[in-house]
Amino acid sequence: MQRVFTNVISMRRHTKELTFFFTAFIVVAVDQLSKYLVKANMTLGQSIPDEGFFRITYATNTGGVFGIFANQAFLITLTAIVGVVAILIFSRYPQANRVQIRIALGLLWGGAIGNLIDRIRLGAVVEVIDLGAWPGFILADSAVVVGIIIMGSCVLFQSRRDGVVPRKND
Repeated sequence: MQRVFTNVISMRRHTKELTFFFTAFIVVAVDQLSKYLVKANMTLGQSIPDEGFFRITYATNTGGVFGIFANQAFLITLTAIVGVVAILIFSRYPQANRVQIRIALGLLWGGAIGNLIDRIRLGAVVEVIDLGAWPGFILADSAVVVGIIIMGSCVLFQSRRDGVVPRKND
């Protein structure tokens, strides 16, 4: 009986590990595929459609978020590597065992790796989605943002549940 119980616990642990890695794999695969398709079928600076609020635009970004620290490839690449390692280390902590946290970490890790691949291979991140005045971005960027939102929500709601953050009616 104890062996069955141990196997169930082991299976849960592996399922949580797979959730993290599977989420990251999907993000990297779709991110790299979309970048490949844009690079293979468009010229740098080309937009489809030519005008409008939402466009697919082939652009590159040598900087960080919103183009800050442009042409600082070494610094940004080093920071991305540290971030990738930190996310992997944090994913091993017991606090990261909830499925929502595993998904959030997978989104963060996949997004960071997707952009890191571009930085190492191309020296810049390929940006595809153009929303008018908003800076260009790609799936990897969106995955990072969604991962941060999920992580923040989990932390906030867990803190409320544990009584760390007072509710309005308290």
